[in-house]
Amino acid sequence: MNEIPPTAPASAATPDGVGSAVSPEGAVSPASPGGGTATDAVPEDDVLLVPHHGDVSGGWLRAAVFGAMDGLVTNISLIAGVGGGGVDRQAIVLTGVAGLVAGAVSMALGEYSSVRTQNEQLDAEVAKEERELRLHGAAEQRELVLLLARAGLSPELAEQIAAEAATKPDLQLRLHALTELGVVPEEKPSPWTAAISSFVCFAVGALVPLLSFLLGSDELWLALAIGGIGLFTAGALATRATTGRWWAGGVRQLLLGAAAAGVTYLVGRLIGATVA
Repeated sequence: MNEIPPTAPASAATPDGVGSAVSPEGAVSPASPGGGTATDAVPEDDVLLVPHHGDVSGGWLRAAVFGAMDGLVTNISLIAGVGGGGVDRQAIVLTGVAGLVAGAVSMALGEYSSVRTQNEQLDAEVAKEERELRLHGAAEQRELVLLLARAGLSPELAEQIAAEAATKPDLQLRLHALTELGVVPEEKPSPWTAAISSFVCFAVGALVPLLSFLLGSDELWLALAIGGIGLFTAGALATRATTGRWWAGGVRQLLLGAAAAGVTYLVGRLIGATVA
């Protein structure tokens, strides 16, 4: 009797016509369209825990975008207004530089105060939650179960998580802050980071429409054109951090800045004509 030689692993057909590789143990793994088998390799734990998302906590990015946009619009409007009033190049440069310094300092102070007040409010709410956990532990544990179930977990799993958290006060406080306040207490934005990024970006944005005058030009239209390019660029770059179209963000910011500059130019023309 002849011995039948072992056969190579076969390829099972799938409904879409793409084969699936059959391993010697009989397990079937889907084949990728380009050949070979598709795998879902899981990276190491330390790789998975590395932050890989953008800043959504209201820290430096929001302050930087707001500062740059405000700097551009503020100084473009200032230059359009005093230029429309018929003042000379020296007066325009003085006005623009004064607007740059005053605006940058004001933005930095505003961002610092705003973020610090927000953090202090968060600390007060977390302290209140910690006090409620200490005084009404059973009720707070039941509340966590209901919140987790509302989020989509099964009642049994929600009960299990709440019971586990009750044995670890730090975890329990963290879960309550996340489910009730929507924040993670340890991940508060830095007021100093917000202030510095706002100051720098406002100054850079406000400098753009001043460049032509600082380099010796007397043409108002050139300064406004450079400012318009700055507005479009800033809007496009800001949109790149989202899923929107970059050109739509640029056009939107350009139109908003042009509207502000148009109003101040008309006001400058009216006041200049009246004074003259």
